[in-house]
Amino acid sequence: MKRGGDAPPPSRVVLLHGIWMAGVTMQWFGGRLRAAGFAPETFGYHSIVGGPDQAVPQLARQLREGGEADIVAHSLGGLVALEALAAEPDLPVRRVVCLGVPLCGSSAAAQLARWPVASLWLGRSAGILQDGCTQWPRRFEVGMVAGCLPHGLGGLLAQFDGDNDGTVSVEETRSPRLADHVVVEASHSGLLFSVEAIAQAQAFLHKGRFAR
Repeated sequence: MKRGGDAPPPSRVVLLHGIWMAGVTMQWFGGRLRAAGFAPETFGYHSIVGGPDQAVPQLARQLREGGEADIVAHSLGGLVALEALAAEPDLPVRRVVCLGVPLCGSSAAAQLARWPVASLWLGRSAGILQDGCTQWPRRFEVGMVAGCLPHGLGGLLAQFDGDNDGTVSVEETRSPRLADHVVVEASHSGLLFSVEAIAQAQAFLHKGRFAR
C-alpha cells in the first residue's frame, strides 16, 4: 500500500537475540513493533562458535548500511550491541532497549564457566557474559527492561538473593549509565513474549523513558 506523502517513514529497529537462540526468537517482538509502526529487522549471529568477536563488527556493518536505527536486544544481544557502540561511537543509533541484559556480568554464567564441560555451553561468549558491559558513549540513550519472575535454571546456579528473572538478577541489569530502568513481571525468556515488556519498549523508543 502506498504511504501518504506527509506520513513519516517507520522507525528502523534492529533486533538482537540472546545466547542459544536464533533470529526467529525475536519474531513475536518484531511483529508487535511492526504493528505499532516501526520497521524491525533482525541481526542474527552465532552466539557460541562466533561470539562477540565476530558479532560486534558484523552488527556495526549492518547498522551503518541501513541508516539511523534504534536497537532492541535480549540478554547477550544487549552486551553485543553495547560493545558495538563502544567500539564505534559514530554508529547511526539513537536509542537501545535492553531486555534482561546482565550489564554487571552474569553470576549464573560465572558459575557455569567453572565446570569444564558445562563451560562449552557458553562458547566464545563466556567472557562477555561474565564481565558484562557498563560503559558506552553517553550520546546513546539506553533503557533496561528487567524481569522478576524467577522461572529458569539460572537461579539454581547463581542462588540469587534478590529479584531475578530465573537467569539474570535485577541488580545485574543496573548501571548508572542507563537513561531509565523498569521491572516487569516476566521471566528471562518470557521478556520476549511479554505484553508489558513490549509496551515499555515502545514507550522508550518513542520518548527515551519508560511508562510509569
